[in-house]
Amino acid sequence: MEDIEDLLVGDGGVAPGFRLPLSSVGLNPKKKPIKSKSSFLQDPLQSIKIPGTQIIYIKTFGCSHNQVLRVCVYYFQSSVQVSSCLKTDNLELLELANSDSEYMAGQLSAYGYTLTDNPEEADLWLINTCTVKSPSQSAMDTIISKGKGAKKPLVVAGCVPQGSRNIKELEGVSIVGVQQIDRVVEVVEETLKGHEVRLLNRKTLPALDLPKVRKNKFVEILPINVGCLGACTYCKTKHARGHLGSYTVDSLVQRVKTVIAEGVREIWLSSEDTGAYGRDIGVNLPILLNAMIVELPSTGSTMLRVGMTNPPYILEHLKEIAEVLCHPSVYSFLHVPVQSGSNAVLTAMNREYTVEEFRTVVDTLTKLVPGMQIATDIICGFPGETDDDFAQTVQLIKDYKLAQVHISQFYPRPGTPAARMKKVPSAIVKKRSRELTAVFESFTPYNGMEGLIERIWITDVAADGTHLVGHTKGYIQVLVNAPESLLGASATVRITSVGRWSVFGEVIEVLSYNAQDRTLNKDELSCSRVSSCDVGGEPCACSKDPGSCCSAVQCVDTSEAAAVPVNGKQGSGDQNFDGLRKRNSVILESSKNTVFQEPTLKEESSKARASTVQWNIVDKSLVAGIFLCFLIAVACLSQLWLRKVMSS
Repeated sequence: MEDIEDLLVGDGGVAPGFRLPLSSVGLNPKKKPIKSKSSFLQDPLQSIKIPGTQIIYIKTFGCSHNQVLRVCVYYFQSSVQVSSCLKTDNLELLELANSDSEYMAGQLSAYGYTLTDNPEEADLWLINTCTVKSPSQSAMDTIISKGKGAKKPLVVAGCVPQGSRNIKELEGVSIVGVQQIDRVVEVVEETLKGHEVRLLNRKTLPALDLPKVRKNKFVEILPINVGCLGACTYCKTKHARGHLGSYTVDSLVQRVKTVIAEGVREIWLSSEDTGAYGRDIGVNLPILLNAMIVELPSTGSTMLRVGMTNPPYILEHLKEIAEVLCHPSVYSFLHVPVQSGSNAVLTAMNREYTVEEFRTVVDTLTKLVPGMQIATDIICGFPGETDDDFAQTVQLIKDYKLAQVHISQFYPRPGTPAARMKKVPSAIVKKRSRELTAVFESFTPYNGMEGLIERIWITDVAADGTHLVGHTKGYIQVLVNAPESLLGASATVRITSVGRWSVFGEVIEVLSYNAQDRTLNKDELSCSRVSSCDVGGEPCACSKDPGSCCSAVQCVDTSEAAAVPVNGKQGSGDQNFDGLRKRNSVILESSKNTVFQEPTLKEESSKARASTVQWNIVDKSLVAGIFLCFLIAVACLSQLWLRKVMSS
């Protein structure tokens, strides 16, 4: 069928949360046997499906359980071989796909649909796709076939249907484009009714304030623009996401304010190319970043991470970007793809920069930003790549010894210029990939960090289920053995050992907590004694009168800026944090000798129990109603039993 345009008169969209009438969506009713009137009367409930009551399974290709693997080699996965991990899809696009899935999940959940990780129990499968490489699309084809075999209604979203809408695998399924995710509820509803829906074209960007279900509640993936200005010969992304379209500075800043209020601890700015931001609306990336950092908490509890930017669009703003990356609430990290160390290959790729310009970017940022960490991408075996071209790539990687490199083999994408170029034999491509991977694995980027004291931001659980995952300001991954209650916290750690992909740390003190998880009022602020007035080791109670405590004592709201030292050697599990849980007062090393106290878990649980026993009149009425219904049911059953006995 033909592509369906929005049929609304005006701006072509609706306010978030409202659904368009049926006539505004292109439908292709599937032929189904019509029930006779008599069969309908026999079982009227069988044909009634109330929208918002079904179960939805959402599958996003390339995403990990909690968040997208930005650079797999420094994400802790002890059971995964690096060589296979390096062959993942474009990492920025996976972030965008994950963000799209979170927005779609949020809208479906807000409308009443139940989300599940079990495809078997779902009434409909929503498949979000990436079109960067053939393996991703092959995986999509497999799950579509499986869904059709299980007779599940299917909705396919993302880059594949947007860029390859006429492929055979999409026949008979509903599709929704990358700029139509705000209308996913409509598409799901019509698909559940047995209609095939195609919703692809739109002239406006989806709203940023749509409902959202984050896979990791501490991480907000914030798209700042869609599409790109490049025309790389190997990439099909532009076919799917189109020309550059940027959100306004005001709308993005407002989104930052909103997610900080919701307890988010990391904000990832993401797009096909963050460096190109604003060129279509008369602004640029430094303007946006400077507007955002004004809104970040002064405590440093929420960090900003700048997404991937290609060299052409950062060269003219290097000093301004460096100043932003030096800000204490911005990670000193940037993803700058180079793809090849050969200018001849870069020209064939139509990358619009040279190796020398890439070196300028890396050298400048490394010089101006303390602790700067840079990640890059390499494509092995691009058509026409000679042994000398590959040798230049290897030398480039050796020169910088970057800790984070995403290595992939060239995959031709149908419809791209590179797909028509003369290919390098696959055996040579694989050999080059293995050789470059071996060079990269020989680096020891974290040697010498043992004993260093670093501040980290903890946002995830490692794949081993034991460690928590935190990042330094340079976005180096630090694994700590700590309870999950520290998720969303910022802490000072001592680096105890280093590995190839991560470093391990021991928590010294906790600097800030997630305010959303710890709602404290003024009476719960903590303080302790630090001088001779410490009688019997008991901390003095907080008071509005500063004189009621010792002169060296200060009351502080622990929900935002409490610091709790943790002494002793690192143990296993929760035992390592007994001191953190039981210690009522500790002395911090600061110029004012200020002391802070964390409410104990026992105190928090007792308050929770107290709040649960305070029933109101509605609760009592519900319990009474349930009891009355039970008595009526017993009486009815007794009456039926008596009648049966009497009749017999």
